[in-house]
Amino acid sequence: MPTRADLARWILHAARRRVALTGASDHAVSEAFYLDDPEGNGIEVYCDRPAETWQWTGNDLRITTDPLDVEDILREVPGNATYPGAPDGLRIGHVHLRVGDVARAETFYRDTIGLDVTRRRHGASFLSSGRYHHHIAGNVWHSAGAGTRDSERAGLSWFSLEAADAAAFDAVKTRLAQAASAVSPATIETADPWGTRLRIVRA
Repeated sequence: MPTRADLARWILHAARRRVALTGASDHAVSEAFYLDDPEGNGIEVYCDRPAETWQWTGNDLRITTDPLDVEDILREVPGNATYPGAPDGLRIGHVHLRVGDVARAETFYRDTIGLDVTRRRHGASFLSSGRYHHHIAGNVWHSAGAGTRDSERAGLSWFSLEAADAAAFDAVKTRLAQAASAVSPATIETADPWGTRLRIVRA
């Protein structure tokens, strides 16, 4: 969500519509609510705290899973606030992937795709570019030892990243030169070790 007030309006909307939530957490870098879509994908609706409040120790970012103060968020808007639709600026901030091995996932998304590790904890590796808390996380919470995904099953089968600039795009293209990947002047298509397809597009 672009703002904390947008998140508050969504919370009121979800409550009025009796949307089934699966959890809510204060992650220090963000405030988040969780629910499942009809295919069983976990959805996180969240708002970032200001980046200048995030706590870094070198390249390691403090990310917590603490109780969320919902009432404090709701004070951002009147109790009768409505949610007419997705606000301008709503975006997919990050994607969590079920992987079979965290170290192998980190090697692919760090060394091949070029993301930076921001946090390692509890069977997961968090990676991003530009010192964001994470754009990608690979975890084994429900998938330790998993092999290639079944392409016939419901769920996430591909996602897309936009390269920060032409140099970043060309660097990934070079690293993937020996892989069985489709490369065009504007798009790179490849797959991670578990068969989740990844599309990288020029900025």
